[in-house]
Amino acid sequence: MTPQTNDLHLGNIGPLLESRPIDASAPCRIDFGGTLDISSFHYPLRHLAPSTVNIALDQRTTVNLRPTLSDRIYVSSAGVADAAFNPSEAPYDHPLGLMFAVADYFGARGVHIHIQSTSPPRSGLGGSSVAAVALIAAFSKALEGIGKKGISRDRIVLLAHAIEQGVAGVPCGLQDQLAAAFGGANAWTWPADPGLPPFARTPLLEEAALRHLDRQLLVAYLGVTHVSKDVNRSWVRQFISGNCREKWREIIRLTRDFAAAIARGEMQAAADAMNRETAIRKAMTPQVLDDMGDRLAEAAIDAGCGARFTGAGGGGCMWAIGAADAVAALKPVWAKILTGRPTAGLLACRVDTRGVMVTPL
Repeated sequence: MTPQTNDLHLGNIGPLLESRPIDASAPCRIDFGGTLDISSFHYPLRHLAPSTVNIALDQRTTVNLRPTLSDRIYVSSAGVADAAFNPSEAPYDHPLGLMFAVADYFGARGVHIHIQSTSPPRSGLGGSSVAAVALIAAFSKALEGIGKKGISRDRIVLLAHAIEQGVAGVPCGLQDQLAAAFGGANAWTWPADPGLPPFARTPLLEEAALRHLDRQLLVAYLGVTHVSKDVNRSWVRQFISGNCREKWREIIRLTRDFAAAIARGEMQAAADAMNRETAIRKAMTPQVLDDMGDRLAEAAIDAGCGARFTGAGGGGCMWAIGAADAVAALKPVWAKILTGRPTAGLLACRVDTRGVMVTPL
């Protein structure tokens, strides 16, 4: 039986990259109502129309594609030892395994994949998913360079999610890939119908309003990395076993309230919804906030702001939202608390409006 032609097959792209190297980048995100983007939750809760809100940040991850002198695939990234494997021979449980899995999907050879991120490693901002989106966008541009059709943003999201979920071996959400691909501030709903696209987008603010949002946000790195799968597994196990169902229904309601407040520009209402959601999450899994996280959350409440961990918490980053004057007052308070850990600190970032970008060939 003759195999079907694979329109996404790249082969050795070294010769293409020698004359036309490719760079792609995508933004990370802060979020509210996460976990509901995992199918274990939004299928049985479909009647409540669960959604997740995320805001893309200009802490971008850049992927550079350069040629190599052999058929091997090389991947390099700060903080991780460089790795090189023959095509289809890389272990996908390697720290850079997701990148090799993406390269193998495209049948890519003769390529050096270099990853640079402006966000802290394992910070709960969606880093690995962002890198996968940027890499697929770069390979899409390479497909165009050899005369094939590129890949749409929707398909980039679905492909990045499918490969990551396959490599992870556990259910994964879609929100990280969506923020990376589209940018902006969006509410994502999960139709939970196999006959429909798995996500629907509702932009919460026009681009001009997003610039005002910059002054109403604060993002901090706690100085310790997180392992999201540990907390997520606890939530999935609780939910599947029948525990905490009412708490998840309340999180759905609060996410809807938060999205509506952002769209109306009512920052106090958004902050109130955030603090209530954070309290519910902490009641289910106390480890989402460490001592420093608790102090940051208390300071935010005292300042009239909302505070939440990013991703599944347990380290990584926290973010705050509120009226611009309240956030300005909170900023030096957070900065002082963060001095208690040498690796912690505020992140200088703005809302990203562009999503994934590729250097033109």
